[in-house]
Amino acid sequence: MLTILGFAMIATFLVLIMLKKMSPIAALVLIPALFCVLVGQGAQLGDYVIEGVGNLAPTAAMLMFAIVYFGVMIDVGLFDPIVRGILRFCKADPMRVVVGTAVLAAIVSLDGDGSTTFMITVSAMYPLYKRLKMSLVVMTGIAATANGVMNTLPWGGPTARAATALKLDAGDIFVPMIPALGVGLLFVFALAYVLGRRERKRLGYLTLDEALEPQAETVLVATGGGEGRPTTAAVGGADLPETGPQAEGGFQGLDPNRPTLRPKLYWFNAALTVALLAAMIMELLPIPVLFLIGAALALTVNFPHMPDQKARIAAHADNVLNVSGMVFAAAVFTGVLTGTGMVKHMADWLVGAIPEGMGPHMALVTGLLSLPLTYFMSNDGFYFGVLPVLAEAGAAHGVSPLEIARASLVGQALHMSSPLVPAVYVLVGMAKVEFGDHTRFTVKWAALTSLVVLGAGILFGII
Repeated sequence: MLTILGFAMIATFLVLIMLKKMSPIAALVLIPALFCVLVGQGAQLGDYVIEGVGNLAPTAAMLMFAIVYFGVMIDVGLFDPIVRGILRFCKADPMRVVVGTAVLAAIVSLDGDGSTTFMITVSAMYPLYKRLKMSLVVMTGIAATANGVMNTLPWGGPTARAATALKLDAGDIFVPMIPALGVGLLFVFALAYVLGRRERKRLGYLTLDEALEPQAETVLVATGGGEGRPTTAAVGGADLPETGPQAEGGFQGLDPNRPTLRPKLYWFNAALTVALLAAMIMELLPIPVLFLIGAALALTVNFPHMPDQKARIAAHADNVLNVSGMVFAAAVFTGVLTGTGMVKHMADWLVGAIPEGMGPHMALVTGLLSLPLTYFMSNDGFYFGVLPVLAEAGAAHGVSPLEIARASLVGQALHMSSPLVPAVYVLVGMAKVEFGDHTRFTVKWAALTSLVVLGAGILFGII
């Protein structure tokens, strides 16, 4: 019964948000509360929610201070050179814009944090998508899928979890997977090219001069001009987001003259960011603590006057509130799924449904199961709850734990668009895209990317 109700709860949630019958926050709270009552455990709802909130509180704190930190870094111009380079490559060609989105998301994903990747990618690319009237779900879909492939880096989370759960070395899992993951990333770039060609066909090809043509009621957004001179693209201010770099009058994108720029502190900010990322990788302190300290330092050094600090915090407050609220709402969903035992029953049912004859092919089975399981479960639930069972079943048929561990990584491209991943709410929130629209567009392409990684792993003899 718990298995059926678990699947029913997830299906109800996905249907309602994709049909836009409920907002994600309302659905994440009300649907699990209802199903908790249906399974006869309504009296324990409070305990489940508090436990879920406790588990996700560090993530919410990390996202809050990460948004402030990287928001300040975008405000002061740290990423302007990278963004101008990408935008110079993109020009006004929709195809190049989509490919540029994939490249930028993949590069920034090297820090191992999805929220960071999405904040920088959306802040850089959103003005161009709006100016060219391109589909914003293409931007969110490509960014999420590229980040999902890169999420398999040892410091990204899944690889470390698989290594810990199966008592293996993370390097032994990840290094042999590099060729298959490389094929997956190339597939994302190819997908970006195809979707970009589709956007170019729909919108036509604009020259750079046409894209820079001013419009009424606009704000200026730098796209990077030739010969080192910044040029500007006019973007209609009425429908621009309230996130990213802002001035008092509204969204300023990468305006080269925005008052928050701190060119004299560029190398300090660069060194601080490198040190912060290095400390994250070396695990010197918990990530929420590192971002808390980093945000405090960034604000104090770049904006020593209290009114300026308050203005920067206020500029990013909407995004902080939206994302942290979504994370705590997701805590209700995960708390009920775990507390009622639905997750365990669902996992046991799926593992038990594997035919006996598939035993020698448990690596392939693990790879296929990683798609739905990492989408409907947290990475912790999958890697610490399900993966050891799959590894044990594989070992009984002579399949090594290393093969099982590598196969378990292939679903990450799809996982990054899961409603249980806090970072995806940063992505859709900053891009002003409905979560349901993002899900409908992205899931098929992300699942295909995961299958390409799995196929490449089998072809290369890695899995």
